[in-house]
Amino acid sequence: MKLISLIFCCVAISAHAQINPKLQVKLDAQANEVEAKVIEWRRHFHQYPELSNRETKTGEYIAAYMKSLGLEVQHPVAKTGVVAILRTGKPGPVIALRADIDALPVTERNSLPFASKEKAVFNGQETGVMHACGHDSHTAILMGVATVLVKNKTDLKGTIKFLFQPAEEGAPLGEEGGAELMIKEGVLENPKVDVAFGMHISSMTPLGMITYRPGGLLAASDTYSITVKGRQAHGSAPWMGVDPIVVGAQIITGLQTIISRQSELTKEAAVITVGRFQSGIRENIIPEEAFMAGTIRTLDAGMQDKIHEKIKLTATKIAESAGATAEVVIRRGYPITYNDPALTEKMAASLERAAGKDKTVRINASTGAEDFSFFQQQVPGLFFFVGALPAGQDPAKAPSHHTPDFMIDEKGFITGIKAMLNVTTDYMFMPTGKK
Repeated sequence: MKLISLIFCCVAISAHAQINPKLQVKLDAQANEVEAKVIEWRRHFHQYPELSNRETKTGEYIAAYMKSLGLEVQHPVAKTGVVAILRTGKPGPVIALRADIDALPVTERNSLPFASKEKAVFNGQETGVMHACGHDSHTAILMGVATVLVKNKTDLKGTIKFLFQPAEEGAPLGEEGGAELMIKEGVLENPKVDVAFGMHISSMTPLGMITYRPGGLLAASDTYSITVKGRQAHGSAPWMGVDPIVVGAQIITGLQTIISRQSELTKEAAVITVGRFQSGIRENIIPEEAFMAGTIRTLDAGMQDKIHEKIKLTATKIAESAGATAEVVIRRGYPITYNDPALTEKMAASLERAAGKDKTVRINASTGAEDFSFFQQQVPGLFFFVGALPAGQDPAKAPSHHTPDFMIDEKGFITGIKAMLNVTTDYMFMPTGKK
């Protein structure tokens, strides 16, 4: 029994092998040294945000700095993005580290000295521009990680690709962008990437905490639209027509029963939301058409396909029962952000070393979405959250992401820097990496 236990222990240690402890100490020290610079970079990006596919100055700033580190830099990629490559000259895995760089059409509402005053036109309307989701911090953290890794190039092996990705929030209407376009342009090739890591700051997670989950972490995000066609009539004589508003209301109710009565919610969560309903022009006219649109969030690919089918069936049959027709269009968006279970288990110790075992927490899945998921469709990937809840804030009441009052504590950045360094270097020296 003792021999078996000893063998098991050795196997476990081998599977979670990490870098030389002396190098780890040096990396931690250098992470602390670069922290102030990371905060400075973050404040610059926060003050001068740019919308998706418009991150021209942001990309130029990143590219110039990465070139100053002596890295091989490709810019622009996917319109405004940057790829920087660190080649150690030693055989080993090719590791991709990703940060998103775009901001949102949100007008900032706080008294920060580096608050954004930028404005832009979005969907034909003038709006403020704000890093209301923390992408400025992701960018700055990855620049800090690159700084530390370059200093230790001779002690590393393999190749590291730093991916500064535009348009995570979605490309403007009629344009391509984001992770999908980066992949299309070959960022995972030459050399071929073996694994990808990404992180996201969280304004509602306690400071310095890391949260993660094997498997589906964030939902697939799809959109749908339904056009109901009835027959126009005078409002005083509804029997003379087919009312698309009433039919549309019945469809909305029917859509909710897809979730409450037809989806296996003990397996994974799912959401169907109607975000738009438009019909009619005058109070005494029953219109000819009604239009609705919304979002679908799923955490299981099989459930995703089934819900799509049920939406089409529900809408068309309810319309048919009333003598109307319903045209349903479903557009697939971001896939499920799926953390490779084997990779996640291997890297759990790396996350714990960055935040502490008591502050590294497995969480339930969220119905938010992330286009890091496109990278995970191509290579094993791990995506995790880093807490930056401001001191004194109640997590339940803290301003959420994508709002004018969004706020994070920059003291959380050091945890993000160390976590990204740990997963990179630990994976690099694992026996499962490339020889």
